[in-house]
This record gives sequence, C-alpha cells and structure tokens, in this order.
Amino acid sequence: MPLSTVWLVLYCTWVGSEVCIGVATRTRRSTGNVRDRGTMILLWIVLFSSITAGIWFSEVQGSNLPGGAHWLKIAALIVISGGLVLRWSAVLSLGKAFSSNVAIHATQKVLKTGLYRWMRHPSYTGLLLCILAVALHTRNWISFLIIMIPCKTVILYRIYVEEAALRAHFGEEYIQYSRETKRLVPGIY
Repeated sequence: MPLSTVWLVLYCTWVGSEVCIGVATRTRRSTGNVRDRGTMILLWIVLFSSITAGIWFSEVQGSNLPGGAHWLKIAALIVISGGLVLRWSAVLSLGKAFSSNVAIHATQKVLKTGLYRWMRHPSYTGLLLCILAVALHTRNWISFLIIMIPCKTVILYRIYVEEAALRAHFGEEYIQYSRETKRLVPGIY
C-alpha cells in the first residue's frame, strides 16, 4: 500500500474519531456542570481553519525544505499513529467522565492511574501529536507554523479553562495532583 494511502486512512481516521468524540461525549447542562466557556467551539474553529489553511498553503507552494524532506511523510505516519493511540487510550481510560466540552460530572473523581499517572492531559497530548503529524506532512515550514501556532495556543487556553474547572470542583486534591504530575509531557511540561 502506498504511503499516501496509509496517510489518507490515518488522517481520515483521526478526523472521523474527533467528530465522534465531539458528538458522542458532549455533556449537556442537564447531566453535568458545564464550564466550557466557549472553548469547544473555539477549538473546532481554530483547528479546522488552521489545518485547512496550512494544507492549502503547502499544496499551492509545495515543499520548501531541502531536498523535499520526503522522510517527513514517514515521520508524520509514525507521529499520527502514536497520537491516535494516546488520544484514544486517554479517552477510554476516563470512560464516562470524558467530555468533549469542559464539564464535571457529580460522580467524577481525579484519575491518577494509567496515563494519568504520568500526565494530566494525555488526550490533549495525543491531539497535539496528530496536529503535529499534519504539520510535518506538509513539508513546508510556513504551513507548519500556520497549523501549529494557532492550534497549540487554543489547546493551551482550553487546558487553562479545564484546569480552573477541575481546581474549583476538586480543590486541594487536584492542586496536589497538579504539583505531582506534568500537563502534557511526562517530567517536562
């Protein structure tokens, strides 16, 4: 199977899974304490527009890296595969406590096992890896910036909103967990 076909399958799997996550896990105000502050719609708008603009720019301008940097296509396949595994593992670990919008359920607890033992937001790390893969796949440094800067910024803002909601709900337990566990990259950040 050609690399371009493998990429298309993985890319479509990622996009399709994000739509499924967005629709299937959204918490309604009647079933949980929604504290989203508009970040879900902002996240969708920024991701869609940045990725679309970045891919468009790379299609129009082509690769601007030395020698075409074809090796980045293989790197992108590896990164998106890892991102998908990490994202879905995090979502499945949280189960019914996972919500596509920032919301706290009455029975929800701070999960400190599995991936959550090493990082507070493994689902966002997985999402960032998938976005990074798309940016790498363009093989264009301007497209890379068009994709990564807005997407990373909106995800960090979303984490800020989510952590405020978690601190408000769980108090000292979440504050202590935050001191012991990094946000996105174990031992680093």
